[in-house]
Amino acid sequence: MKLRFWGVRGSIAVPGPATCRYGGNTSCLELRHGGHALILDAGTGAQALGMSLGTEGVRDIDVLFTHLHADHVFGLPFFAPLYAPSSRIGIGVAAWGADEARERVARYLNGQNHPVRLRDLPAPVDWHGVRPQRTFARGPFEVTPIRLNHPGSAVGYRVACGGAVLVHVTDTAPLARPGEGVAAGGTPPAIERDLVDAMHGADVVVFDTMFSEPEYLEKMTWGHAYPEYALALAKAADAKRLVLFHHAPAASDDELDQLAAFWSTHTEPVVTLAKEGEVVDLEG
Repeated sequence: MKLRFWGVRGSIAVPGPATCRYGGNTSCLELRHGGHALILDAGTGAQALGMSLGTEGVRDIDVLFTHLHADHVFGLPFFAPLYAPSSRIGIGVAAWGADEARERVARYLNGQNHPVRLRDLPAPVDWHGVRPQRTFARGPFEVTPIRLNHPGSAVGYRVACGGAVLVHVTDTAPLARPGEGVAAGGTPPAIERDLVDAMHGADVVVFDTMFSEPEYLEKMTWGHAYPEYALALAKAADAKRLVLFHHAPAASDDELDQLAAFWSTHTEPVVTLAKEGEVVDLEG
C-alpha cells in the first residue's frame, strides 16, 4: 500500500512562492494498492490527482470524505474520473445511508455553488454512508471510521491493507479538555480512548496539527489540534510514524522547515511534516 499526499493545507489553498516546498493545495490523500485507489478527501489537490489517475488508466476508485467543509470538497467537481463513464467510483460520506450521503454532496454540486450538478456527472457512482466504529471494505482496503471533534462533525479513518495500517485524523480538536486525558497523563474520556485504540500499532498516523498549543488555547472551538497533542496520542497508541498535517494557510515553507527541524530528533514515533507530492510506502 502506497500513500501519496496531493494536498496538505487547511482552510484555503495558498499557491505561491512561499508555499512551493510543502505545497499550497488543500486536503487530499491517495492510498494505492494494485489497481485500486482510495482517496481521503477531495480538496484542491484532487484536481491533479484525478488527472494522474486518468493518465495511468486507474478506474477502480473510492473517495471517502472526513467531512464536507469547502477545503475538503472543493476539488470534487474537478476530479477527472467523474467525467469518464468507464470509471467505477464509490463515494462515502458520514451519513445514515446511501441516499443521505448522495443528498449531502448534492447540496454542493447543485448548479449554484458550482455549475456542475450531481446528476450531470457521466461516471456511475456507488454512494454509501459511513458511521463511526462500523468497519467496511472498499476493494482491498478495510476501513474503520473514527468519531472526531470538529464543528459540524467529522470522521477520521483507520485503513488496513496488506498488513499495513494508515490512520488519518483531520479535522479535529483535542478530544479531552486541557489538563485532562492522554496528553495530561490522565484517564482518557471514551471518545479519546476510541481514537487511541483506532491508532494502535499504525504504521503511519496523519494528524491535524494546524495550531501551536498556544494558538489552540485561543481557538479551542475551531476544531484543530497541535503537535504535542498528536504526539501524546501516537505514543500511547504505539504508532510507528506521525505525520503533521493540515498546515495553516499562513504558515510559510520557512516556518514549516523550522517546525520540521524541531521535531526531527524525535524517534518514538518518528515525526515528520506532510509535503505535497511525498510518497510513503507502507509495508505490512
